[in-house]
Amino acid sequence: MKKFGKVVATAMSATMLAGMLAGCGGATEAKYEYVPTMSNDGKVLNVYAWNTEFIERFTAYYPGYEAANADDVTAGGKIGDVTVKFTIVPSDDNAYQDNLDQHLAKQADADADDKIDLFLVEADYALKYVDNNNTLAMADLGVDTMGDQYQYTKDVVTDRYGNVKGSSWQGCPGALIYSAEIAEAVLGTSDPAEVQAYVKDWTTFQSTAATVAESGYLMTATANDTYRVFSNNVTSKWVVDGKINVDENIKTWVEMSKAMVDAGQTGTDDLWSPAWSAGFAADGNVFCYFGPAWLIDFCMNAHSEDDADYGTSRADNGDWRVTAGPQGFYWGGTWVCAANGTDNADLVGDIIKTMTTDDDVLAKIIEEKNDFVNDSALIQKYSTDANFGSKILGGQNPLPIFADKLSSVDLSNITGYDQGCNEEFQKAMKGYFDGNYATYDDALKAFYQAVTTKYPAVKAPK
Repeated sequence: MKKFGKVVATAMSATMLAGMLAGCGGATEAKYEYVPTMSNDGKVLNVYAWNTEFIERFTAYYPGYEAANADDVTAGGKIGDVTVKFTIVPSDDNAYQDNLDQHLAKQADADADDKIDLFLVEADYALKYVDNNNTLAMADLGVDTMGDQYQYTKDVVTDRYGNVKGSSWQGCPGALIYSAEIAEAVLGTSDPAEVQAYVKDWTTFQSTAATVAESGYLMTATANDTYRVFSNNVTSKWVVDGKINVDENIKTWVEMSKAMVDAGQTGTDDLWSPAWSAGFAADGNVFCYFGPAWLIDFCMNAHSEDDADYGTSRADNGDWRVTAGPQGFYWGGTWVCAANGTDNADLVGDIIKTMTTDDDVLAKIIEEKNDFVNDSALIQKYSTDANFGSKILGGQNPLPIFADKLSSVDLSNITGYDQGCNEEFQKAMKGYFDGNYATYDDALKAFYQAVTTKYPAVKAPK
């Protein structure tokens, strides 16, 4: 069975979309023919992801899913007579994209049981997969009730013809997440409105970092904790006219971070490393982290009192709080895409519709996972609900703070190179902060070399 696509109107401006497409390495005037192909005779549903976040929500909330192993969500399961398989490849060093690229290239000729049905993408590289024939339009899958989703989440996965080719259950505005215990000890208050006065802008933030460090704590676990706030507030792209471009705001992050590292106010460990997450423990010495709602539940709450090797965490003790921080930003987000050529089209459409647009499912995700869902009406409802709050946050309702940050989300400077550039820049600057490179220029040269190796079509500036 074949279905043919239609254009779906969005509010994205032609200028914004053209700029985003240009950043993905292709001229915007280039054409591709969108020819959606799908059938419903598949017996295996193949889902590709880089972690278990969506998988945990899918296995918990999709009606009729039967897990093969209740203790291991990655083990797959069944939906009726269809076997569900999950392929997880970590995203570091583009490994997830590389693996996905290899399999999508074989999609047309793949054996029925090996065809990709669903795969997940992030904003950093979404257009690489949606502005071509890799993905199916949501309208062709019957996912046409997306009215309450935040516009930017649809813009991220809109191709040049206006087809929305992915859907997300979450929005990812970010804020500053701090320890109430440390705030009381150092600042004399843990009230979010009062703590905000100590982190209201970057100058004040650095002054507070000095006070925090004098009391024996780290302001942030690593310099990379603030990176996304700066990288999401740039005024130019990572690649301009085929050449690497380092925005002035990124340079400001380097200057601030170097000063904080040298002063002992933050560390240089990688995000997701044990040293970074050590601040999550009940006796952790990190004052704050920066992130969206998913960081709180999926990462900071990942270590439980049931984990004998870890012990209790600040999340277990309800010790985290949320305040706006110096600047609005967003970080990440996961979009569910349907692979062109899926042989489980109706099931795929129903999964996307259920997991990203069904109010009952999204309400459960808010209440049970503390996630910021991609439904403006539900967020408004829970933002004003006096009975709603997060145990991790000591009963605080963070949704109004996160929702307020959505007005600052700007996608005009994202490109298809963002993941690689962001990763390599942080890696090179870690070398500079640690003293492995004598100067910023030395670190910058290493960054240029890494990016041009990863993306041969991109050149270093002269």
